[in-house]
Amino acid sequence: MANIEHAVVGLVDQYGYFGLFVALVLGNIGAPIGSELVLPASGGLTATGHLSNLWITIAVAVAGELGGGTLGYAIGRFGGEPLLERYGKYIHVTHDRLGALHKFFERYGTFAIFICRFLPVIRGICAFPAGIAEMNLVQFYLWTLLGSGVFCSGLILLGYYAGGHLDVILPQLQRGGYIALAVAVVAVAVVFVVYRMRAKRGATLDQQTQGDTAASP
Repeated sequence: MANIEHAVVGLVDQYGYFGLFVALVLGNIGAPIGSELVLPASGGLTATGHLSNLWITIAVAVAGELGGGTLGYAIGRFGGEPLLERYGKYIHVTHDRLGALHKFFERYGTFAIFICRFLPVIRGICAFPAGIAEMNLVQFYLWTLLGSGVFCSGLILLGYYAGGHLDVILPQLQRGGYIALAVAVVAVAVVFVVYRMRAKRGATLDQQTQGDTAASP
C-alpha cells in the first residue's frame, strides 16, 4: 500500500494537475490511492512550486473526486449489484460492505454521501450504492461537492502550510488522521440528527395545532 501511495505522489510530481486529477478519479472508484496522503503531498508540491497555484490545486482535486464519483455512480446504476458482486473484490467492494453501506444510506438518506467523503476506504466506494439506489443526481452531486470541497481543501491547505515539514507531518497524519476524520464525521452526524429531530418535532407541533384549530367550534 505504501509503495502505491508513493508512486501516486510521484505521478502528481511528474505530471502535475493531470496526475492529481487521474489519481483522485481512480481513488473514487475503489483504487487504493490513499487520498489522506496524496492531498497533503499535493499541497506541499504547490508550496514548493511544482504545482502552480493553490486554488487550482484544490479545484482540480475536487474535480477529480466528482469525476470519480460520476464513474462510480454510473457503474452502480448501469452495472448493478451483479457487476459489483463479480468484480468488486478487486477494489475491496465486498457483499458485506455493500450491505452495510445500504443500511447507512437508509438511515441518513442522501446526507450519507457527505459523511462518506470523510471515511477512509468507504469514501472511494460510496458512489456505487448511490448509483444502485438511483439516488437523485442533484443531491448526489451537491453532497459530493460539499464533502469533497471540505476534505480536499483541508488536507491540501495542511500540506501547503506545512511546506518543508511535510515529511514529518505525513506519517503523523497517516497514524492519527483516521481518528480525526472519525471525530469530524461524528460531529457532523450529531448536528444532522439534532436538526432532523427538531424538524420532525416542529412538523408534529404544526399538525397538532392544525388539528386543535379544526376541532375548535
